[in-house]
Amino acid sequence: MVAAVRQGRSQRSVARDFRVSLATVQYWVQRAEGQRLSRVDWGDRLSRPQRTRRTPAAREDRVLTLRRELRETSVLGEGGAAAIHRTWQARWVTPPPAVRTIGRILERRGALDGRRRVRRPPPPPGWFLPAVAAGAAEVDCFDVIEGLVIKGGPEVEVLTGLALRAGRPAAWPAAAVTAARVVEALVGHWQAAGLPPYALFDNDTRFQGPHQFPDTVGRVTRLCLQLRLVPIFAPPREPGFQGALENFNGRWQAKVWARFRHDSLAGLQAQSARYIAAYRHRVAARVEAAPPRRPFPTAWRFDLQIPPRGLVIFLRRTDPQGRVALLGHTFDVSPDWPHRLVRAEVRVPHGPIRLFALRRRDPGHQPLLREIPYRLPKNRWRLTE
Repeated sequence: MVAAVRQGRSQRSVARDFRVSLATVQYWVQRAEGQRLSRVDWGDRLSRPQRTRRTPAAREDRVLTLRRELRETSVLGEGGAAAIHRTWQARWVTPPPAVRTIGRILERRGALDGRRRVRRPPPPPGWFLPAVAAGAAEVDCFDVIEGLVIKGGPEVEVLTGLALRAGRPAAWPAAAVTAARVVEALVGHWQAAGLPPYALFDNDTRFQGPHQFPDTVGRVTRLCLQLRLVPIFAPPREPGFQGALENFNGRWQAKVWARFRHDSLAGLQAQSARYIAAYRHRVAARVEAAPPRRPFPTAWRFDLQIPPRGLVIFLRRTDPQGRVALLGHTFDVSPDWPHRLVRAEVRVPHGPIRLFALRRRDPGHQPLLREIPYRLPKNRWRLTE
């Protein structure tokens, strides 16, 4: 480039021919100015200075002395780098270090008031269930995406699912997701994929059942219990418990819903099916390495009138008095455990309720806090539920 410029060509045309910026040509021409090309140092130069100067120890000690003095005697209570710089200027003729240099001295000598946030490693996936956290069991997570509208067409809701360990996804777009459609989708999903030990839901009435009646066991919960699955309900307004599924929901909306124009619900369902098939193909190795599943029982029929029997888990946070609300009742846990997470294992129909302490910081320690007697009332299933 420099040789071409010295032959009389314009720097702009040389930059265009060599496909570099004009600034690059100008830099090398200036660097080789007044030298033979054979004697120019064409090597890269470090952006940092080759020699650095550290503030002498005596000046650093004076900064720390002023820091301690200002913290004890300053009327304003200011002892930061700017206050130290002003005080130094007022007391001595020798110019003080720059404000940023004083700040670096305080940080290097450990004299700052602020504490940096301690970044702790996240708990393992499914940390609230010991078997899942250890990698010995799988849990299927389910959620509903709402608020989608096809232009000139119907509103759309999407039931989504994700195996926490295997990463196997599922999505069922529909005009409306009802509890009956959730049951139908789950049965077909588990017939194809097998039955996991656990299924995680949020507290939507389509999953848990009506909230206005105490001791309600909804349609989806009854399905899980009849298939010998343990339904788990995440705590309300708590982030993180369905983080993997929420991440997949965002990808589905970006790669399926927002990426294409959908003229009809059938077109959306077809596009979603192609995306789910491709996604499952990509995670096939992960699915093979996941914990095993039970085969779906043959000649099985879902009966809503069968009394619920089995284990239901509620993840909840206690109130200021150490109480927890579930199944339309409030139970005392412990006054020493306020605003804390608990895992409530409810054995239906005859109890008990066992309450375990949960801490993200120490997921391996989940002591039993209390055991409470409980009996589920005998109520026949009503078609309005």
